[in-house]
Amino acid sequence: MSDPLSNFKTKSQKAFEHVQQDIRSLRTGRASAELLDPVKVEAYGSQMKLVELASITAPDPTLLVVSPWDKSILGAIEKAIASAGLNLNPVVDGQILRISVPPLTQERRQEMVKLLHQKIEAGRVTVRTIRTETKQEIEDTKGEAGVSEDDIDAQLEELDKLVKHALTNLDELESQKEVELMRV
Repeated sequence: MSDPLSNFKTKSQKAFEHVQQDIRSLRTGRASAELLDPVKVEAYGSQMKLVELASITAPDPTLLVVSPWDKSILGAIEKAIASAGLNLNPVVDGQILRISVPPLTQERRQEMVKLLHQKIEAGRVTVRTIRTETKQEIEDTKGEAGVSEDDIDAQLEELDKLVKHALTNLDELESQKEVELMRV
């Protein structure tokens, strides 16, 4: 039999990492390579991630430089970035693309914070769903040989501690990212 509490830890850690990855793409007004993570390029007959086709650097806070390894797909990369819905306009400069990252307006920052809250709330819902499944697993052991009421109560208490810890981690992540988003 697998341990429901260690399963909870594993699943809640995966949920946390997913949320962390999800909010990385939220723009903070500074140029970062993660901004281009959602970009998919039509190259070599399939959809590929931009990072698989080029190096992305941020030489300063307002500029991204995309340097494709195969210069023949420069046009496809430019088109993919322009049509990705990121509000970025790439400019071809010889063998590279330069992307000016405009500063965020206060309105746009507030929209980003709302989006952040939605993503964090989705993470909380996931944690609560995992808690419900784990609680059911623990309660299902009632009546099994060698499992007492005290064991079940102790496991449920430990589960509550783990849930609080997972939710606290999400809250901390949210407040850090919110500060980052609101910083001008």
